Formats: sequence, C-alpha cells, structure tokens
Amino acid sequence: MRILAAMSGGVDSAVAAARAVEAGHEVVGVHLALSRAGGTLRTGSRGCCTIEDAMDARRAADRLGIPFYVWDFSERFRDDVIDDFISEYQAGRTPNPCMRCNEKIKFAALLERAIELGFDAVCTGHYATLVEGEGGLELHRASDNAKDQSYVLGVLTAEQLAHTYFPLGTTPSKALVRAEAAERGLSVAQKPDSHDICFIPDGDTRGWLAEKVGTATGEIVDRSGAVVGSHEGAHGYTVGQRRGLKLGIPAADGKPRFVLEVRPVSNTVVVGPKEALAIREISGARFSWAGAAPTASDFDCHVQIRAHAEPVEATASVDADGVRVVPVVPLDGVAPGQTAVLYVGTRVLGQFTIDRTVSAVPVDA
Repeated sequence: MRILAAMSGGVDSAVAAARAVEAGHEVVGVHLALSRAGGTLRTGSRGCCTIEDAMDARRAADRLGIPFYVWDFSERFRDDVIDDFISEYQAGRTPNPCMRCNEKIKFAALLERAIELGFDAVCTGHYATLVEGEGGLELHRASDNAKDQSYVLGVLTAEQLAHTYFPLGTTPSKALVRAEAAERGLSVAQKPDSHDICFIPDGDTRGWLAEKVGTATGEIVDRSGAVVGSHEGAHGYTVGQRRGLKLGIPAADGKPRFVLEVRPVSNTVVVGPKEALAIREISGARFSWAGAAPTASDFDCHVQIRAHAEPVEATASVDADGVRVVPVVPLDGVAPGQTAVLYVGTRVLGQFTIDRTVSAVPVDA
C-alpha cells in the first residue's frame, strides 16, 4: 500500500512508520504543524506539536529513509479544536480536545488529503487494533490494556477505519516499543510521552480560558440554591472539581464539596457532596458507529467515559433522538460534553457526546 505516516515526533509514531516500511509499504512521513507559534518549545513531557517535535519527526524519517513533509494544519486546528474547546466550555460542557483532533484533523482533514494524493491509508502510532468481522472492519482494544487508545479513536467511522493502519496495536507493552526504537537507532527511543492539552502546555486550563474569554463574577450555590461562594467565570470549572473552589460557607457536615453542574446562562456553579456526583443515566444526540451499527435498538454493552476510566457494564437504547445509556452501577462525575464510548467485548461499537445526565441522588436527599 501507499501509506502516509503521521509522525508526531514521538516514539510511537516513529516505530509505527518503521514497521510500515519493514512491511514493504511505500511510506511517506508527514508532521502536522498545528500551531502558528513556530518557536514553541517543549517542556519535558508537557505538550506536543512543538518545533522540537517536528525536528524529532524529521530525524526519524531520515533514519528510516523515507520522504518527509510538514503540513500546515494550524488554521483547521484552530477552528475545529481550539475554538470548539472554548465554545464548549462557554456552554458549560467539558470537551475532550484529543477526541476532536482525531475526528476533525488526523482522520478527517489529513485522511482526506491523503486520499486525494493517492495514498491508501494513514498510519499512526495509536494503540488499537483492526479486525475483519462479519459486518466488516471493526475497531478493537489494543493488546496492552495499559496503553490502549481505542477510546480516543471511538469517533472514527467505518469509512475512516477502511483507510487507517495501526501497527502498534498488537504490541504487548510500551517498553517493547521503546526497545525496538533503540534497536532501530531512533533518537526518540527514550523521549517522554506527551500529556496535558497540547495547546495549554503549562496545564493551567482555567488561566488559559480566562485569557481567551475574560472573567465574569458569578455565584457558587449548593443544590438548594443557597449561595456559598463566588467565582470569576463559570467556564473555569468542570464537573467533579474539588480544588480551587474557595467556598466562604462550609458544608453543614464539614465534608468537602464538589462541582456538580455548570450553568453558563446564569454564570452559576452548583456544588454538593461527593455522592451527588453519581450518575444513573446519560444520553446524547450526536453519535456515530465505528463500523457496522448495532442490529437491535436495545442492547447490552460496556460504557467508558474517559480515556483511562474502567468500562462499566450497561444497557443502551438507540432511537431518533439519540443514544441513552443506563449503567449497572452509577458513573462518577460525568459532565455534559464528555464522550461516552460503547464497547461490546473488546470491540468499539461507537460513541456519543453526552448532552444530558441524570443524578442517582435526588436533590432533597
């Protein structure tokens, strides 16, 4: 095949590209420039997509003897990921920018251009596997559960899966990938994994949002509506947050309180006890299937609401209004805007953006 290898500058994408070359494919490396701040530097394992990452990707491509290009996707990234992130927070939701980047950039914009240029597939260093099932190609978890990234790939459609290539999915551990990189003479063999939001490398999401959308004083209230504190912008809070609330009135039982809800229209943050974070039902209208759609409108599955969360046994139902999921045990601290990925065994069935949650604890409890 003609393979376009997306090379982030990290060890995973470098080894994925190397395996594609070794398998006999015609491989071209490409690094995506996602920021207009060309001089951005990396600090340890914080952030990604920096000028240092671009240079690391180029060195890896040179080592593999493949052509290498840098494509400027910064405008598309700003529109589809950064601006979306800001607007979601302003709407009181908690977005996942990595999901949006996979959906809109790596497996939409990049894949579209790759196909236009005559490539058969895009290769990435994601830890996930593709399996030919009865209904067509299926997305499954990686062999290494600790590194499994099928959750953030849950947004991929059947058409996109048909043009993807994940060489690392069956690798038993990340340590083996690093050892392989060292054997191949790749300079990124011991490079730290990136974490945090790539466009907020210092990890200060609240400060970054305050810069972008400003501050606006509002009230922090408990579940009964009583004012217990104030804030400088509801967009700086997310469901499940405990730290940084600076409440002026302690809870009657003296226990910590957590953010239960963000109401952007009234610029209000609702707090309450930890047990009130338990959610007995979630639903959403924006959904997609990773391969063949379920044949029944009601089915058993497992639901995962964060990249590294434990999947929870659940029942799901699908109709014209969207997807509704009822977990066997309540989910903890779910926020509108998060992505719920549905699994049947190791297979990713599909995903939806959570629009509505139902608490397992009544307000007057």
